Amino acid sequence: MTDLTLGEVQTILDYAIELKSQGWISLLKNKTLAILFEKPSLRTRVSFEVAMRQLGGQTIYLSPEEVGLGKRESIPDVARVLSRFVDGIVLRTFAQRNLEVLVEYSSVPVINALSDYEHPCQALADLLTIYQNKGKLKGLTLAFIGDGNNMANSLMLACAMTGMNFNIASPKGYTIDKSVLKKAHSYAKTSGAKIFCTEDPRKAAKNVDVIYTDTWTSMGQEAEAEVRRKVFADYQINEKLLALTKKNSIIMHCLPAHHGEEVAAGILDSARSVVFDQAENRMHAQKALLAWILAKQ
Repeated sequence: MTDLTLGEVQTILDYAIELKSQGWISLLKNKTLAILFEKPSLRTRVSFEVAMRQLGGQTIYLSPEEVGLGKRESIPDVARVLSRFVDGIVLRTFAQRNLEVLVEYSSVPVINALSDYEHPCQALADLLTIYQNKGKLKGLTLAFIGDGNNMANSLMLACAMTGMNFNIASPKGYTIDKSVLKKAHSYAKTSGAKIFCTEDPRKAAKNVDVIYTDTWTSMGQEAEAEVRRKVFADYQINEKLLALTKKNSIIMHCLPAHHGEEVAAGILDSARSVVFDQAENRMHAQKALLAWILAKQ
């Protein structure tokens, strides 16, 4: 998230709203984007492919089996080869270090479509969704209920940058990364945002404008699933927790969701849920990001 300035974030959000009304254009005609995934995806792949095509560009999808990043072929070699062919690279990876090495050796822009450290494209889509629903960002309060994971990292930084207050409730041992917390506090000093960390989801949810959660067990953590279900049992978004939020609060989830676990059954189908607007906005936010980056090349 913090590779962008606050001004750039606002530019991308405004651009996303503009492009959302334009439909198909030819801004990135003759541009090609490589979509390199180590992890499977629904929203990330489709949203990037459709966004690029709606901008007039082309995409090439590279599966884990085709590339074997760092196994079949070294990451520096992959970066240098792809840089000779394409105008940009989107990487969805298990390890942040893989992303950093790819960036180091690539001569074209690299976009983080998810790593174990951050999920910034999702955070941009989330900001867009909140902005469209609430008409502002600064001064609102978002509560994140659950694991202090890559999604929580990007959201905390996004909120701190834009002046949104950020509450997070996580069980002991699953709290947010200390380096991210320190960085967020530094941004909050400038933006006026307040950051509140607690183990009590009720304290985090009280009187908030946005309540947000993510799956308790992320991809690659399947062996921990049963343990995590027990640890996070009290961190479910349900009617009792929602009753503590503002009456006009919205419910967000980056998906995929496990109905009956991190969210009670039916919650994401309620009138207050914006999760499918949020999913759609992945495409619009990424469309703006791609246009902003690649139109300069």
